[in-house]
Amino acid sequence: MNDNQLLRYSRHILLPQIAYEGQERLTESHALIVGAGGLGSPAALYMAAGGLGALTICDFDTVDLTNLQRQIIHTTESVGINKAVSAKRTLNAINPDVVVNTVQDKSTEDAFEKLIAASDVVLDCSDNFATRYALNRLCFKLKKPLVSGAAIGFEGQVTVFDFRHQASPCYHCLFPDDGSETEMRCSENGVFSPLVGMIGTTQAAEAMKLLMGIGKSLEGRLLLLDVLNMEWRTIKLGKDHQCAVCHTA
Repeated sequence: MNDNQLLRYSRHILLPQIAYEGQERLTESHALIVGAGGLGSPAALYMAAGGLGALTICDFDTVDLTNLQRQIIHTTESVGINKAVSAKRTLNAINPDVVVNTVQDKSTEDAFEKLIAASDVVLDCSDNFATRYALNRLCFKLKKPLVSGAAIGFEGQVTVFDFRHQASPCYHCLFPDDGSETEMRCSENGVFSPLVGMIGTTQAAEAMKLLMGIGKSLEGRLLLLDVLNMEWRTIKLGKDHQCAVCHTA
């Protein structure tokens, strides 16, 4: 790190759990964020501000006026622009030291596999089950930690699937893919704007902890938030030994 970076990240470095070594690990790390919407916006903002070395942002959608109520990485001037491109502009303004790569096309599973292979951690900030299941399969295959978040209405959830550990459950353990899942989208059901910020920043915290190797992650635990009543709950998650994705004989 150069002198400007030492000054920029000094409040991290002052924390004994992070110190110089932890911050240096962060600045040498690469995260993949799938989705630059309600969850991806705060996650990307805090990871860039906190000193991540490189971020790859995937989103094929364009910014719409209805997004601005909660997708805080975008501005009014971003309407009509690809979300990944809009996110890159904001992140570069916050921290020009962070390398921001954009993926503006809808990714195939093969494309996702290459992106995940090049990353140290994956944040699932998507809003559809097909993407979630694909990221889960590929992260398990490549043994990459996956930070999963979701939010709708006044309720959200976060967990970590750390496939570097054999005992970690996976997304399919939690929500088996039987083909009957109904998509829940903000555009159709509504979402309270601060909720996605709370879930997205929690995803950022978990990802940064994983990259620095500090603290205890949410692996094996599902963190649930009811923001209307401001209640956090934690549910223990176990590995499904009949899971079609992560079960090994």
